[in-house]
Amino acid sequence: MTGLRSWLARRLLLGAAQTVAVVLLVFALTEALPGDAAVALAGDQPDPARIAAIRDAMDLDRPAAVRLLDWATGLLHGDLGTSLVSGRPVGSYVSDGFGPTLLLAGLTLLLLVPLGVGLGVLAARYAGRRTDRVISSVALGVYAVPEFALGTLLVTAFALRLGWFPATAVGYGTELLAHPATLVLPVLVLLSRPVCSLTRLVRAGMIDALASPYVAQARRYGVSGVRVRYAHALPNAVAPAAQHLARTVDWLLCGVIVVEGLFVIPGLGTVLLNAVAERDMPVVQGLAVVFGLITVVLNTGADLVAHRFAPRAEVTA
Repeated sequence: MTGLRSWLARRLLLGAAQTVAVVLLVFALTEALPGDAAVALAGDQPDPARIAAIRDAMDLDRPAAVRLLDWATGLLHGDLGTSLVSGRPVGSYVSDGFGPTLLLAGLTLLLLVPLGVGLGVLAARYAGRRTDRVISSVALGVYAVPEFALGTLLVTAFALRLGWFPATAVGYGTELLAHPATLVLPVLVLLSRPVCSLTRLVRAGMIDALASPYVAQARRYGVSGVRVRYAHALPNAVAPAAQHLARTVDWLLCGVIVVEGLFVIPGLGTVLLNAVAERDMPVVQGLAVVFGLITVVLNTGADLVAHRFAPRAEVTA
């Protein structure tokens, strides 16, 4: 118990250091923009009044260290800044777009875990046989298709040609649960690559675990095959899979931008794309910090799960 507390304390300190690094990196990348940031944000035909307003809003006349301190202090109080385009708090953009993004990611993870683990266990059970070859081949083939290409194919086939599902979420707003048909194609696109990689990872872990000495010993004692697979082998394959799930959520934060843009879903990805198009740097900075914090929290949680199932494996996502 003491060892777990010590490990958890170290991991939380590492998470705090990673959070600080995220804030510093986001600010440094903003500062590294070439030229005058106020002129760049003002557009192709900058108005002197707009340039002055942007310079004043971003405090560009103040030293970078002072601006970083003020921004970090605001972040500690939950203030992500103010949009240069609309004047709205960045937090309102995050709250508006968080629902659809969380819904897409949640549904994807809800389907990913049973599908990926189930297919991986099934492939490992029949390793080297037809079932394993089919699952592995399909997983490899689907994983090779980029998300935007798969999304385009699905929209063309099931929305435009067959008319089974809506091509986009235009007209449905943020009430996507009231129109579940709009979620089918986006979730399939988000699910495609993670379920393939998780299947292959669980398969490899299960094969290694089933070939281990302790499993052979359990079989010699007459333990049933089902108990060997699910009580002895599967927990040892879950530790790396848990960390992979954290990386999958990291990937979802990127993939959701593509999917929300393709299907016109008003989530955080769409907010980020609009902010980039409008050169609304405070919104971009705020969303970058939010995505970074989510990544740190999820990786810390995944490390805790992995440590729980394999406490002697010093793993870090």
